[in-house]
Amino acid sequence: MEGMLEAVKKVALEKFPRKSDRKIQYGTAGFRTREEYLDHVLYRMGVLAVLRSRTKKAIIGAMITASHNPEEDNGIKLVDPAGEMLEASWETHATFLANVTDEDIPSAVKTIVSQENVPMDVAASVYVAKDTRASSQRLSEAFQCGVQAAGGTCKDYGLLTTPQLHYMVRCVNSNGQYGQATEEGYFQKLTTAFCKLRKQMGKKDDSSYKTALKLDTANGVGAYKAHLLTQYISDYLTIDICNDGSSGKLNYLCGADYVKVNQKPADGMTLNSNCRCASFDGDADRIVYYYADQNGTFHLMDGDKIATLVAGYLQELLNRSGLSLNLGLVQTAYANGSSTVYITDTLKVPVACAATGVKHLHHRALEFDLGVYFEANGHGTVLFSANASSQIQKAATDNSLSGIQREAAVQMCTVMDLINQTVGDAISDMLLVEVILATYGWEINNWDSAYVDLPNRQLKVKVKDRTVITTADAERTAVTPEGLQQAVDSLVAKYKHGRSFVRPSGTEDVVRVYAEADTQENADKLANEVGLAVYSMAGGIGDPPKTS
Repeated sequence: MEGMLEAVKKVALEKFPRKSDRKIQYGTAGFRTREEYLDHVLYRMGVLAVLRSRTKKAIIGAMITASHNPEEDNGIKLVDPAGEMLEASWETHATFLANVTDEDIPSAVKTIVSQENVPMDVAASVYVAKDTRASSQRLSEAFQCGVQAAGGTCKDYGLLTTPQLHYMVRCVNSNGQYGQATEEGYFQKLTTAFCKLRKQMGKKDDSSYKTALKLDTANGVGAYKAHLLTQYISDYLTIDICNDGSSGKLNYLCGADYVKVNQKPADGMTLNSNCRCASFDGDADRIVYYYADQNGTFHLMDGDKIATLVAGYLQELLNRSGLSLNLGLVQTAYANGSSTVYITDTLKVPVACAATGVKHLHHRALEFDLGVYFEANGHGTVLFSANASSQIQKAATDNSLSGIQREAAVQMCTVMDLINQTVGDAISDMLLVEVILATYGWEINNWDSAYVDLPNRQLKVKVKDRTVITTADAERTAVTPEGLQQAVDSLVAKYKHGRSFVRPSGTEDVVRVYAEADTQENADKLANEVGLAVYSMAGGIGDPPKTS
């Protein structure tokens, strides 16, 4: 071990020294900041990934991306053996190791090894992939140097979407039971299920569904993968890919986050009346849909709308199958109030609320046999418990059941193959939405009419220190600074159907404000007023916030 520690320190000092005292923290989406601050961090995360691999006696993943952030940013997410996010206790180790001095790296590693009882004689292996940012190759090399210095082996997948990397890790650690750990295996599993479901439903004479989709891929890695996808599904879906990276800048005036926050189409997306459109984010783990109606009014189908569509579809399949399984839907405080009422009162599906961040929703979704989780930003998936998977598969071949029951169980088996259960996956979610719309014979306006969103607005408030904001109740209540929640409550009380909350961003140096009310004008006013309260009471810097 001593020899390894000296090697790790030597490479750090010679190739990846810590050049700044800037503190960096492993947050909801891993490390994420300006790319020039990350070389030493990526190297050290290579070392940590080896320790994690030895501890779990399994392959660990590392995805180099900053998702929806500007192209100048980058970051890294570590992936645990089942394709899930890194265990919370190891997030603390990641932050600790990333911020020690170069001289203290050996002692920091020793501390982690001691605390976690890391078996240093166990072989370690790591899978790494990256997005399309110019800095990603350099940072990938730094990470791989860390893996090698710590005595591990590394498989470089090159360009993948974040969900694809999660999928690869799950596949290899399940010995192929979940799927084949190749890009071909990924596409084959998802598209075979998609085509099977589409073929089963045949043609509906009264269908409004059109097999054409206009897709904004945020000038990111999703563009490459969407082009590959089209080869498998052309019989059932035609995709017109925009913002494909050939000329535009990553995430600039495009992508799921831009569309969601600004509530307008991505640049370069011409919206014809009732034309079905969608946007991925930069690493293709989020998707939102949208369209313009006959009057040219923009309509957004965000994660709430996707979640309700999916939950309603699964509820119908469950009812037809006769299986007694517990279906639940997990949202965050960002979920539109109308969606929560619709899910609870119309779909009769239980709703749980979790803190923002996919790891929190994922954890809560595990409490159900079928757990649907989506953030309003379009990041989400469905989890099937081992019990649910077993019951569904058994029912699919149970001759004691009626034909209708068996057919529903068979469809659910296929749906399980269509869904990437490791993490939110824009490609998988897109195919699922398209299957459901085709099944119902709906176009996007039919989907949208299920319920009407309350008008809402989001703002970012620049503050000197975002950590002065602390929250409780799944981030719906501000605990500090003292008096802020009371100020928010008094502002909300002025508006019909008013609701607002504030939370420190997990990915940027800002405080996020969400507001909704009976009209867009009132939602904008409430967001502005709450934003000004945050600016005043939480150390705002720069220009005061305002809606665009």
